[in-house]
Amino acid sequence: MARALVHLPPSPRRGEVFEIRTLIAHPMESGFRVDAEGRVRPRNLIRRFTCHFDGELVFSAELSPAIAGNPFVAFHFSAPHDGSLSLRWEGDQGFSQTEVVALRLS
Repeated sequence: MARALVHLPPSPRRGEVFEIRTLIAHPMESGFRVDAEGRVRPRNLIRRFTCHFDGELVFSAELSPAIAGNPFVAFHFSAPHDGSLSLRWEGDQGFSQTEVVALRLS
């Protein structure tokens, strides 16, 4: 399982636009490198990131092979009420990880 970090402001206000920052540590592999025996290592990339707020899609990104080893994604959001954010990363070889964060507005 990869290690995911999600950063929200400490006390966002209702209707205020704020930044959500995410970083996931994932063993990325381009599919072009070879191991010690000369075999090509299989590609292992994160291909898609989505964020849902109470089940409604609020942000998505299709990531290309040029993405960094530990993808950092930042986007802006404005919440109308308290709820939960569900952040999901999907990739090659069946990789999938979801982090759920409670969002409490002041």
